[in-house]
Amino acid sequence: MKQYYAIKDKHPDAVLLFRVGDFYETFGEDAIKAAEILGITLTRRANGSASYVELAGFPHHALDTYLPKLVRAGQRVAICEQLEDPKLTKKIVKRGITELVTPGVSINDNILEHRENNFLASVHFDKKMAGVAFLDISTGEFLTAEGGFEYIDKLLNSFKPKEVLYQKGKGNEFSEHFGGKFYTYTMDDWAYTEDAATDRLLRHFETKSLKGYGVQELNYGVIASGVILHYLDLTQHTQVQHITALSRIEEDKYVWLDRFTIRNLELFGIINEGAKTLVQVLDKTISPMGARMLKRWIALPLKEINAINERLSVVEYFTGNEGEKEDLEMHLRHIGDLERIISKVAVGRINPREVNQLKNALNAIEPIKRYAEGVDHPVLKRFAEQLNPCTSIRDRIEKEIVNDPPMLLHKGNVIKKGVSEELDELRSIQYSGKDYLTQMQERESARTGIPSLKIAFNNVFGYYIEVRNTHKDKVPADWIRKQTLVSAERYITEELKEYESKILGAEEKILALEGKLFNDLVLALSEYIQAVQLNAVVIARLDCLLSFASCALANNYNKPELNDTKVIEIKEGRHPVIEQQLPIGEEYISNDVFLDTDDQQVIIITGPNMAGKSALLRQTALIVLMAQMGSYVPAKSASIGYVDKIFTRVGASDNISLGESTFMVEMNEAASILNNLSDRSLILLDELGRGTSTYDGISIAWSIVEYIHEHGQAKAKTLFATHYHELNEMEKSFSRVKNFNVSVKEVGNKVIFLRKLVRGGSNHSFGIHVARMAGMPPSVVKRADEILVQLEGDNRKDGLAKPLDGMAEKREGFQLSFFQMDDPVLKSIRDEIRTLDINNLTPIEALNKLNEIKKLSGLK
Repeated sequence: MKQYYAIKDKHPDAVLLFRVGDFYETFGEDAIKAAEILGITLTRRANGSASYVELAGFPHHALDTYLPKLVRAGQRVAICEQLEDPKLTKKIVKRGITELVTPGVSINDNILEHRENNFLASVHFDKKMAGVAFLDISTGEFLTAEGGFEYIDKLLNSFKPKEVLYQKGKGNEFSEHFGGKFYTYTMDDWAYTEDAATDRLLRHFETKSLKGYGVQELNYGVIASGVILHYLDLTQHTQVQHITALSRIEEDKYVWLDRFTIRNLELFGIINEGAKTLVQVLDKTISPMGARMLKRWIALPLKEINAINERLSVVEYFTGNEGEKEDLEMHLRHIGDLERIISKVAVGRINPREVNQLKNALNAIEPIKRYAEGVDHPVLKRFAEQLNPCTSIRDRIEKEIVNDPPMLLHKGNVIKKGVSEELDELRSIQYSGKDYLTQMQERESARTGIPSLKIAFNNVFGYYIEVRNTHKDKVPADWIRKQTLVSAERYITEELKEYESKILGAEEKILALEGKLFNDLVLALSEYIQAVQLNAVVIARLDCLLSFASCALANNYNKPELNDTKVIEIKEGRHPVIEQQLPIGEEYISNDVFLDTDDQQVIIITGPNMAGKSALLRQTALIVLMAQMGSYVPAKSASIGYVDKIFTRVGASDNISLGESTFMVEMNEAASILNNLSDRSLILLDELGRGTSTYDGISIAWSIVEYIHEHGQAKAKTLFATHYHELNEMEKSFSRVKNFNVSVKEVGNKVIFLRKLVRGGSNHSFGIHVARMAGMPPSVVKRADEILVQLEGDNRKDGLAKPLDGMAEKREGFQLSFFQMDDPVLKSIRDEIRTLDINNLTPIEALNKLNEIKKLSGLK
């Protein structure tokens, strides 16, 4: 326990898994936590002078089952191993931490999500600026950026790190800027200096400066990156040669999507239950690398027209060559998670089956490279140049590793026959032992003339030759007598002893030799880390573009045209997610949208609830976003002057945990938009101002539209969906504001939603019709109609609604809803009851009156 506490003191905040024989044990507070999270038995044990200590443990081979559960529960886990063989020491076994696993630092397959990155982030900030770094230790991706707090917040929301590091003592500032939804860990102040960070990065990359990575000017980014490497030292992750570069996320290369937009457009997560995300619709990738890259492409759409058009040209090629696309997809299915497998080579955690998978992946890359070389497409030809099947190491794996190796090296039978003479000899001894003994028995029997001679084995003195007493006189002089029985004698020979030591040591030697040969192969593999990482990136890109082509073919998407005008023109646009969720046989109603900076900069869309205003807003943003990712779009045609920022203020939700009302959330989001406008921004505002009183809401909505229209530097293209029909008046005063409405058709007292965007404002919201469709009690609907008539009458008289004078006197309570039906008989019964003077009514008069009412209703 003294040894345990000494190790525990080094990592007091982690659950310590302490290896004792065949078990990992936890003690004290750790045991209480582990028992609760893992559902294992908590026991108590007497502990010397301390009265008792809690104890909970599990078998060492079950680590892969229990470790993920602890990490997913947000625990940091320190793994303490026995560092020497217990057989070789008479004292207490030497133990030490071999790995500290945290939510952001893990290479265990059971913890990692197959199709998404497991980023560890590090943030360094002061009063005005911040730097951020992201590292996925399981793939070797290492990225950095710096900028204002909003930009860093956007990146944190896009990359969704599993753990975020920041400086001790800065918890309040971190929460204020980035919220409280991340799993965080604080690091000591000394790491947050430029010298310490730069020194650590240079030591890792073995370079003289960071100029080659284009990050030397990003002081905050460099500090954040250096802190990540310090953290890897702290968590005992020292074998990290697969982290070969530090890439810069260039703010000016990608479209700005703030966290509200990422949430409102449901790119990665859903707001409403049962919905689908954009990534679920677009992700037809085959490889895990492709799936991870696609998420990055969605989070970081491009602004460079040439780069977008390169992607679109590949998608166009594959949509026109479906057969070739399917052939490539077939090869991709054999590749697996190349990125994470090669990372395991670097950290020395690769198993024989994964080495074999690496060989299969390299085999599958060869036909992909040959295909890409042979097609007449510049981007695919460039892919071919970058792909490297690494034939020499691939052939070595083929030559040395069996075709279907076990998962674990110590299971044996990993290395092929013919690789090592010594290994083959040991195996033949191990496998052909019986044959050898049979041959020896026959040979010695013939040599001595003893027909009943037999060779056997016991645990006392190993292999022996047994001779019956009748043939005792024929025993050769070089045999050594070992045991005398009643009717026989047992002997050993030099040859037998030699064979015994060979066969008994063979198994141990085989495992040791296989281990050495396998480790030599892994060492040779480590020289190919960069080449295989490049393969993984190229395959991921190809996979994403094939996925876009599959979506285009399956969902009837078309190629958008990207240009540097300031016009967005979408013909027959559809919502990529909603159209997937429509009932079978129902078609999505498409719409045209035209926005520019000269004539139609702000479109105000009115129309009833459920008519499709929100869907129209979202689909416009998603079509632009998909086009700038390099994907085909759900529209007949789309000509898009590229945008640099997409802002959305859609839907209302309270942030109760932070004490913010719906209206406060709404105003925060709107303020973020107005403070970050640019000339190429696309703004979508849905129902802005509905979280407060009608007149407050109208005033705020009006002034926001006016601000966007009159902004001196930026004519941001804006779609504004609203219930405030008063905003339709703006078209008369502001030249670039245009009124549209989502049309409906009234048939009798029913409403049919046509979901078509048409020119002109709407002055009716049909809210009461929607209430009826929702199954509201008929009495409530009818009463609402009556109140609406009076309200509208007052509005027409005075221009503004008067208080509802006298409306309360005309109210009919819920209990009398029986009399709200338009039935003359019921009305006459009501009148009878209304004229009664109940206070002066005698019991007999009451019974007579009840009888009259009964007759009135037609009852006998």
